[in-house]
Amino acid sequence: MNPDVVKQFGGKLLNIYTGAVLTKLIEIGFQVGLFEGSRAGPATTDELADRLGLKERYVREWLGAMATSGIYSYDPASKRYSLPQEHAALLTGNSAQNLSPMSRMINHFGTHLPKLTACFRQGGGIPYSAYRPVFTQCMDDMWRRIFDQLLVSGFIGVVDGLTDRLRQGIRVLDIGCGTGHAMNVLAREYPKSTFLGYDIAEDAIARARAEAKEMGLTNATFEVVDVTDLPGDPTFQLITAFDAIHDQKAPDSVLRSAQRALAPGGTFLMIEFKFSSRIEENVANPFAPMYYGISLMHCMPVSLAVGGQGLGTVWGEQTARRMLGEAGFGNVSVLDTPRPQNCMFVATH
Repeated sequence: MNPDVVKQFGGKLLNIYTGAVLTKLIEIGFQVGLFEGSRAGPATTDELADRLGLKERYVREWLGAMATSGIYSYDPASKRYSLPQEHAALLTGNSAQNLSPMSRMINHFGTHLPKLTACFRQGGGIPYSAYRPVFTQCMDDMWRRIFDQLLVSGFIGVVDGLTDRLRQGIRVLDIGCGTGHAMNVLAREYPKSTFLGYDIAEDAIARARAEAKEMGLTNATFEVVDVTDLPGDPTFQLITAFDAIHDQKAPDSVLRSAQRALAPGGTFLMIEFKFSSRIEENVANPFAPMYYGISLMHCMPVSLAVGGQGLGTVWGEQTARRMLGEAGFGNVSVLDTPRPQNCMFVATH
């Protein structure tokens, strides 16, 4: 046994456990507004606590972790802490760059570890209902920012001819629509097209309908539907699935159903995570460990809980291409997206 390797791995474990702790503290900062409050400028612990109406002793300890981890800067002379603007760009604001909501998602998954541990011994999974409503809120918080900033230009805009078709007016369906923000954004952008969202979560659909009403949209509707059995009539010129296929009970059935519901010449857009189906090709991918973990803590057990296939988040491009072909899509291409961890499958009859 090489003692230097042991030491190096010990340092790696320290970084892993430190990251786990900081993930919880980042969620706290996100939830109580510490990151947003820090954008007003450097502050002592008392000043930041007063600025946000928080208890100084807790703010002080939190800032200690932030400063020693390098997330914040600390000036011993003035005893003030500051959030560098380069760090604030990834922890604050309403843009897709704000990664702080991810901390809430990861910490929420951690609350299910006893059930997940039992699954290792007993099999089965964890039902989707066990993750709600927090999971719905987390997904909405993360993807809402992405849709607002990137949906029209970064996803829809890179598919040849799709923007023009939406402007002229087509029927669009989003399967696994969640809180419906993607369809509402597109309905506002393309008033001549009609948009329909399906999801099994009643709370998510209620939020989608409420937002459409608030936005004054007349071309966006939402329904609670099991997407494994989509109606074949009427058909749609565009069907989308944002991060929604891999955790289905029967993803192959969903894809076949989407193919049947697609009009001749129509387009199926499937946004998924950008991985290989071969683990050896994911070893150098910096996103891989986190998304294998997310798969284990949510996507896989949700599917297995209902007797599903349990594809998992990292089902990969090769498996996705094969399943799309088996579902009847004769032409499949894969495009990059503005998010390096995502790719977009563009499939047609």
